[in-house]
Amino acid sequence: MSNSISELGVRAIADLSGVFAAMPDAAADNLIEAVVKARRICLYGAGREGLALRGFAMRLFHMGRDAHVVADMTTPPVGPGDLLIVTAGQGWLPTAETFMEIAKSAGAQTAIITAQPEGRASKKADIRAVIPAQTLANDRGASVSVLPMGSLFEIAEAIFFELVILKLRERVGETAESMRARHTNLE
Repeated sequence: MSNSISELGVRAIADLSGVFAAMPDAAADNLIEAVVKARRICLYGAGREGLALRGFAMRLFHMGRDAHVVADMTTPPVGPGDLLIVTAGQGWLPTAETFMEIAKSAGAQTAIITAQPEGRASKKADIRAVIPAQTLANDRGASVSVLPMGSLFEIAEAIFFELVILKLRERVGETAESMRARHTNLE
């Protein structure tokens, strides 16, 4: 492996490019429709995937959506008309699965962002957005990303969320200016 940041960066970008090249054009369509229709959106993810999801929650808020991160003190209850979005790159995450069960029993719709559409949690979701990237489930062998462990999925997920925001913004008539107007001034 090269020690050059430039060469490593080129390889990492090539890995990311391959992920997005493998995604169908409609990869985000069902998720976007669910977000548009949702009365309230709650989001859950753990670790680095959770960090990407928190960024997505912030952008949804900037779009004027009623968005909340699960486990924050101000997270409201979910019910009919609501959407719970979880991330589980490996296709399973016990906490996400528990939250999905609670949301479904309350009448909410569930969506998962994953690299493993056949995973245990993936099969429980109403909506699946698949990002075909390396996670801890498949980070060994001859053809792995230059990025360690699940980093390829986590970084691709963060980019995917920004792309979803761009498509949502167009769909609902938001602009950079209207989103900026909702940005906090307490920084």
